[in-house]
Order: sequence, then structure tokens, then C-alpha cells
Amino acid sequence: MNSELWSPASGLRSASTKRCKTYFKRKRWCVEHPVLMTQELHLWQLRRPFFVFFLKNFRKSFGVVGSSDVLLLLHGFPTSSYDWYKIWDSLTQRFNRVIALDFLGFGFSHKPRPHRYSIFEQASVVEALVAHLGLSEQRINILSHDYGDTVALELLYRSDHNRSGHITINSLCLSNGGIFPETHYPRFLQKVLKDSGFISPVFTRLINFRLFSRGILQYINQRLKHRERWVGTLTSTSAPLHMIYGPLDPVNPHPEFIQLYQKLVQRSTVSVLDEHVSHYPQLEDPTGFFNAYLSFINSF
Repeated sequence: MNSELWSPASGLRSASTKRCKTYFKRKRWCVEHPVLMTQELHLWQLRRPFFVFFLKNFRKSFGVVGSSDVLLLLHGFPTSSYDWYKIWDSLTQRFNRVIALDFLGFGFSHKPRPHRYSIFEQASVVEALVAHLGLSEQRINILSHDYGDTVALELLYRSDHNRSGHITINSLCLSNGGIFPETHYPRFLQKVLKDSGFISPVFTRLINFRLFSRGILQYINQRLKHRERWVGTLTSTSAPLHMIYGPLDPVNPHPEFIQLYQKLVQRSTVSVLDEHVSHYPQLEDPTGFFNAYLSFINSF
């Protein structure tokens, strides 16, 4: 059983970067992280290696085709892979290999500025990591949340269209992501994250709220612009699909969101959690979330 946490360091440099003492095959650049963090979060940081991602120049590696027991976790906006810590041990007991990363600009990953972040770039970061780990020929299970749902849909599009360097997706489980612009209410998201007691300590340590406010508009606009691409691949794919949904979510409200999902994505199964569960189901109801995912992954 292997569990891996990764933080990409981009090939971009900016005035806000400093030389780091950590190396991974070659020297990397990173931003200085806040020093105020909980012991639990600090331990989470220490568990991860770094890899260098160059958007136009990265080497692909090929692993041996194996069983479909690899799980890739894609976190939400504007947090990090720490979102998965409550179900991490349970997942590592079920899968032979569990991999999580902080997207570029999130968590403990590099935060180049000025930089225009995009869903397409984040998908390329994920593909580069999978290639780096020698898993290009492996069938990958993806479990995603929020922002990670949209990155997962771009990966699914590339996989279904056999794009060069794509990940071979064995299954996809989404959770509380604003994949439909018409049922997404991002104005509530800032308040939810700012006021929520369980997420604020992590949130305030890992991201600048002003940067969050500017960045959120970019990825929401991308969802609207590329709706046909991402929703289209969701409705046409043959990959096993599942949605885990916290119905108290003010960002993707009940019942509009889940009704539209079931109408458009008829091949997908759905787990609606208890009525008190909101936008962060893996943190608010880790047992219910894990059991829902386990039922899905054992169904095919």
C-alpha cells in the first residue's frame, strides 16, 4: 500500500520566489509559506515530496499495466489536498496506491505571480505527475471535489478523445462541484469559506483571501465558456460515474443541482448524504462520504 502527497513546483519564476533547499531531480522554486499552522497541518506538509512541472517541457515515463487499484484525489477551491485528511487512512486501506496533490497555486504548491491559472493547465499538471510516477499505462480511479470536479472533466475529455499524454480513467466520482453554471451560486462560496468554523483555520493559512476573490472569477468564467466541452463529455462518456452530494450546499443548491445532474447524466449513480451535509461532505460527514464511495467503487 502506497500513499503519496505531491506539491507541484512550476517552471515559472517570479519576484516573490526564493531558492529552496529541497531538491527533486533538479532545483525547484517555491514561495515562502505562512508559519502559523496547526501541528496536524504541518505534519501533512512534511509527508509530501515535490516535483517540477514545466508546461511545455516535461518527460513522460511509462509504467507497467496493472490492476485498477490506483486512486487519484483532486481537491477543491480554494483549499488543498488537506481536504482529504479525514478519509485518507480509510482510502489507503482500500486502494493499493493513493495519490493526492495540491494544484498549482494552492496549498503548499508554488504560487507564481503574475500568472493566469486555468483548468487546462491544472489538468496538464495532473497528467505530468501521473507520467512522472510511471502510471501512464495504468487505469486510474479519480475522486474529486468542487474545483477538482472540473479538472477531472477536462481529464475525462482528454481520455475519451485519446489526446496525447492523457490519463486512462477507470472510474470517476465527483462531489459538490459547480459543473453546471446555471445552478452554481459562487457569491455564497466566499461567505461559506470565510465563516465556516471547520475550514477557516486551514483556509486562512494556505491562501490569501484577496487572491481567492480574484481567482474564483477566472475558473467560473472558464466553466461557462467551456460548458459544452466538459458537460458534453460527462454525458457521453462510458466510464463508470458517481456523484456524492451534500444537499445543504449553498453553492450548488438542492434540489436544482442534483435534479439537473440526474436529468443530464443518466448513466451516473448518485449518493445524497444526510440533510445537514453541505459543500464539504468529505469533511462534514467523512464516514458517510467514504461509505458512499466504497459502495460505488465495489459496484463494477
